[in-house]
Amino acid sequence: MVTNTLLIELGTEELPPKSLKTLGTAFGTNIQKELDDSQLAYSEVKWLASPRRLAVLVSGLAYQQADSVVEKRGPAVSAAFDAEGNPTKASMGWARGNGIDVADAERLVTDKGEWLLYKAQVTGQALDGLIEGIVSRSVTKLPIPKMMRWGSSDTQFIRPVHTFTAMYGDKILPATILDMPSNNVIQGHRFHGPATFTLEHADQYVEMCRKHFVVVDYAEREAQIAAGLNKQADTLGLEADYNQALLEEIASLVEFPVVLQASFEERFLAVPKEALIYTMKDDQKYVPLLDGQGQLSSTFLFVSNIQSSAPQHVIEGNEKVIRPRLADAEFFFNTDKKHSLASRLESLQSILFQKQLGTLAEKARRIEHVAAHIAVAINANAEHAARAGLLAKTDLMTEMVMEFPDVQGVMGKYYALHDGEHESVAQAIAEQYMPRQSGDNLPSSDVSAAVALADKLDTLAGIFGIGMLPKGDKDPFALRRASIGVLRIISERSYDLDVRELLSVAVEAYGDKLSNADTLDNATDFVLARFRAMYQDQGIDTDVIQAVNARNVSKPTDFAARVHAVAAFKALPQALALAAANKRVANILAKNNVADAVDVNESLLNETQERDLFEQITQQQATVNHALNTNDYTTVLSSLATLQPVVDAFFDNIMVMSDDSALRQNRLALLLQLRQLFLTTADISVLTN
Repeated sequence: MVTNTLLIELGTEELPPKSLKTLGTAFGTNIQKELDDSQLAYSEVKWLASPRRLAVLVSGLAYQQADSVVEKRGPAVSAAFDAEGNPTKASMGWARGNGIDVADAERLVTDKGEWLLYKAQVTGQALDGLIEGIVSRSVTKLPIPKMMRWGSSDTQFIRPVHTFTAMYGDKILPATILDMPSNNVIQGHRFHGPATFTLEHADQYVEMCRKHFVVVDYAEREAQIAAGLNKQADTLGLEADYNQALLEEIASLVEFPVVLQASFEERFLAVPKEALIYTMKDDQKYVPLLDGQGQLSSTFLFVSNIQSSAPQHVIEGNEKVIRPRLADAEFFFNTDKKHSLASRLESLQSILFQKQLGTLAEKARRIEHVAAHIAVAINANAEHAARAGLLAKTDLMTEMVMEFPDVQGVMGKYYALHDGEHESVAQAIAEQYMPRQSGDNLPSSDVSAAVALADKLDTLAGIFGIGMLPKGDKDPFALRRASIGVLRIISERSYDLDVRELLSVAVEAYGDKLSNADTLDNATDFVLARFRAMYQDQGIDTDVIQAVNARNVSKPTDFAARVHAVAAFKALPQALALAAANKRVANILAKNNVADAVDVNESLLNETQERDLFEQITQQQATVNHALNTNDYTTVLSSLATLQPVVDAFFDNIMVMSDDSALRQNRLALLLQLRQLFLTTADISVLTN
């Protein structure tokens, strides 16, 4: 079988940097699926991408589909011929459709009968006839939110296309994509060398791109940038401050990365570092440098797309670009300090939180009230929590936050300290939005936690209170994120707080503004439903979460303790047998409408197995009650796991549904006691393998 390397490349104008990796991976995935669907064998499919191209390299690709045998079953022999043995209309029509005579048909014999059979050898189709469809369908399925048209053509793509290459080895395949016929002309670097070059073989693609100053392998380019940033930072004794998102965006902006070092005036370091870092990263895609104490350096790194013979000019140009942005931040900071946060409370009346729910000033008063309530419940400083809640949104009215929205909260901290507010108040203002996303840090103090909870609870109560429930993936007020934040703060900081009770306080703070009569129920159910997503992210089995959900636990810390206890119980060898027994017990009790506890009559325990079960339940009750005093559900379930032998013996030997009514009711009462022991923690009857 003939094999070779296939290259597919679309040469474009600069692609959106935030979408490049997604587009590249999708293009590779789409091509691979199309090859699989076309039954073309290959060794490896690799996607490549740079700012001006999307490409896929397929190694060891077969040039032709494998030959195959097509079998088409016809009518049953009994229906294919009449009484005289002549072909029927059905068999003749079937034969005609397959281009044969009935007499030429083979026979398929099975234990269910005999049928006419047509068998044909089909020659596999060559890549030449398949490639256009493969690429066209792959391009059509790319995740492009908004298309562009260019020139006088009606052709649409995310950016204008200049070249299209489909090469199999050294052969240009016949295909036209986006009105562009395939050729072997490849775009080089925009500034280094010729605009295009000719490719002689698909295997040469990566190296020829490199010779023309294009690192076309996205992963290689990303790793090269990271290594360059880290090496330069190490040389300076500093740490490069970047995350994966920034690294990917930089890698999506350059084709030939060159790491350079620049600096700005040290006077700008008097401005809070968060504002400086924000404008450096977000606006300019620069990489700040931090010292060992996390303090910002006046030296920074950036990644150029050219290898200049005079790099100092490139450096000076970037220093010139960043200076006005830092000067703006400096001006805003100094201007903002002239007015205290407290003096900005009145201005919050001009900003709507939500049309039906009032202004940010009203929200601030509600947060103040709810934060104080929570602080009392967790033994935090209620005065500080209330003050932080009241001032929490005031930095939204500052020049700095209006210019750099991502520093809201953080700037409030600096302004609060400048105003002479207590440190815990300032910290709570900074941490009010925590956790901002999955895996983010939690508020660092009880006061901060009270304010963060109050803010999220107010939003939940208000939005549910006007009936604006999230639908599908539409969640404009980020209620899912707020809910998980509430659950995480309470459970991970081990607060003895009840979600329903907290939401009740938040609902009451709205007075008569809420129109949904079911606000409290809707909001509570929504928040508690996030337990599933939260614990699934932690690797907890769904059935474990469902077992605890069945108990309608509204205290996150209590829920967490139960979840971990059930997860540990499920790992025990007795777990599945006891789960099955609990399911059996639940079904028996439900069928007989047994819900209310009734004392077991010991005098009616005639059989050894039911006496043994009663004694074990009685003994376990004391252990369970003691453990429940400290929410030690692990001890509860591990202790109950020892019941398996007596439970099994009971069901093996005792007829629960005795003809004797007194015996039957007594045994049902015994099973109810058993069931209730397990339900103190969770409904383990829902556990599965």
